Amino acid sequence: MAFRDLNARRHIGLQQLSSLALAGRTLLGPMKSCKFIVDESTNQSTLICSAVRLIESLDLTSASGQLLNETIQAQNKEFKTGMSTLLFLIGAWSNAVLECLQQNVPVSAIVSVMSEGLNSCCERVQCLQISIHDVNKELCSSSVRPNAFKSKTCPIRCDSLPNPQIFLHFQKEVSAPEVIPINSCSHQEDDCNFNKDLVSPLAGFGSIASLVKPAGDKSTSVISGSGVITSSCNKQKLTHSRYFSTLGKSRFSSQQGSFQGYLSGPSADPCECYGLGHLAMALSHGNQTSVKLLQSIVAYQRERAECSGSSQINIAEIVTCCLLGLPESYSYVSPGFVTLVSPEQVTVIKYFEDKPLRILLMDGDLTEQYRHVGFNRPRNVRTILEHPSLWEGRAGDLWLSSMLDILISFEVNLVLVKGNVCENLMERCIANSILVIGSVTQDVLCAFGEVTSAQPVTYLTQLNASCVGSGAHVELWKACDGRAMDLGELVPVRIKVRGIPLLTAVLTTTVASKMQLIEDQFWTLVYRLRHALNDEKVFLGGGAVELLCLSHIQMLAKQPLQPANKNAAKEFHNPWLAASVTEHKSVVLQALASGWKQYLSVVMCNTAKAASELEACTSVDHHLKKAADCGSPSAYILKELRRGDLLRGGSGPFTDHGEGLKVYDNVTAKTEAWRRALDLVLLVLQTDAEIITGPKRNQLLNSHVSSEFMFL
Repeated sequence: MAFRDLNARRHIGLQQLSSLALAGRTLLGPMKSCKFIVDESTNQSTLICSAVRLIESLDLTSASGQLLNETIQAQNKEFKTGMSTLLFLIGAWSNAVLECLQQNVPVSAIVSVMSEGLNSCCERVQCLQISIHDVNKELCSSSVRPNAFKSKTCPIRCDSLPNPQIFLHFQKEVSAPEVIPINSCSHQEDDCNFNKDLVSPLAGFGSIASLVKPAGDKSTSVISGSGVITSSCNKQKLTHSRYFSTLGKSRFSSQQGSFQGYLSGPSADPCECYGLGHLAMALSHGNQTSVKLLQSIVAYQRERAECSGSSQINIAEIVTCCLLGLPESYSYVSPGFVTLVSPEQVTVIKYFEDKPLRILLMDGDLTEQYRHVGFNRPRNVRTILEHPSLWEGRAGDLWLSSMLDILISFEVNLVLVKGNVCENLMERCIANSILVIGSVTQDVLCAFGEVTSAQPVTYLTQLNASCVGSGAHVELWKACDGRAMDLGELVPVRIKVRGIPLLTAVLTTTVASKMQLIEDQFWTLVYRLRHALNDEKVFLGGGAVELLCLSHIQMLAKQPLQPANKNAAKEFHNPWLAASVTEHKSVVLQALASGWKQYLSVVMCNTAKAASELEACTSVDHHLKKAADCGSPSAYILKELRRGDLLRGGSGPFTDHGEGLKVYDNVTAKTEAWRRALDLVLLVLQTDAEIITGPKRNQLLNSHVSSEFMFL
């Protein structure tokens, strides 16, 4: 009995996983609650709304914490989505395993049955997958389109579109009480694509926030007498907290109307265009601003390809620029590269405005100390000083002068650097009207290299005439009202080249702590859409997949016990172990099912579909009973989804938009999150089983089972 007590209390790793995962319960589901993480040493705080940022902000000193961090980071690196589900299931299944240990279930039986149960669930939920083709087909059906795409036209300038004639077709197709006057615009001028913003993401939501004008703007009001449509449902809706409110009642139908108008052309497939916009919206899980930006990006990329039939989006051509100090209604998609520079460089930018620039690309740091990866230092050389100060001695000044002479001799006006830039060299370049921008991603360098014929170099000493490109233009970034903005410490600028496929999603907010959150949400949606297109299928969302898993596992747990067969005994190389697995199978499967039940309950509570977890569990049990009585749980779930009654309480993000709008989830990202969660729990379980802790070490050492352990 003393051994059993010790066995139950020594799994510290599982307890640590459970405690860490508990902090992420409010991050589950579409209606996440933000958290402030406070640093006790500095009293500084940061706002987080994702499992990745939560784990990054915590001080994880234990081995279990490090494993948890690596698991979350691996999911984020591969999928950019599913981390909150992963974190929650790690905690739920850690508690489930601890309960199994309390009932003296052998570790080997827990590992075997849980792994087998998860594999069975992954096979069972395949019936809830829907292909992208079927999504497009559904959107083209008359029963869905009116609800999903009933739209009021959003303000879009014709000179921002890849093809202004598309907007004319947009007016004919989308049902709207009024349309916006369109100024004539010649399509022969390619720079027409770069002069104005593409789409303001909140403009189509009937939001007063989208009509905010900067102080001092004396232009005619856009609310009355301008032809711009405003929604009749302008009431304030509070989300997350009293500090973050969205003015106006969001209408996803406006997004779809804009998307359809963007793509509808002679060579466009209406089904594919409708479906991709609907898919992006359904994968957004209520993120209105990001879905509008993404629809603009997809529309622009597909129009460039002349609707050739490719349904993939090119993430390498998408970058973000975060601007603090402007309302979120100023967010939009801009062709070219928008970035931030120091105020000292504004003079250089104004000098080069409307002038073609000679551009240089550098794929490393522009510093004297930089050496490329794999650099081998010469042998038989003794290093006296590794990093000499550029302010002391003649050597630093000599390097600065030689680098500047190289740039001047090749008449370089613009330098894009992948890494860091020497501050002293930057100052000298500004004095000589040379614009240097650092921390540029590799994808941006490649995009400029393709259209300017510039070839990246690692060191300035490698520069020759063939490496310098031409045709670049730089200008101060202009907000959606057409005015350049000076945000204080940093100034936004835009670099453009005719024919460049690069698109910048300019993300704006007035709340500093919210900036990272907005950028994370945007990239999450981008990768969700890409994974959906790569998988060519999606899961039906809204809790349908988890409910089917729960029903399936409970059905397996209720199956009568069968004696261990010869194959099982052969697999475990031990008849006793095979019999143990069979004996404890029901207990372990119920523990596995408890994880999904907790998942559904917490999501319902977070979305206010249930007042408490007890009420949520009661609702889940009600559906499970009806699914079992139906005889086919999958058929029951599909029927409830079509009716809109599955785990719904009337307060979800899509409640106001009719039955035509559905919620989808990524297939591979979701199932991989399940597998990673269970793999980590079982890894920590088996590791804990090999480690003995506690004051009863001598008691265990003198027991008859001491030969089974190795003491370190």
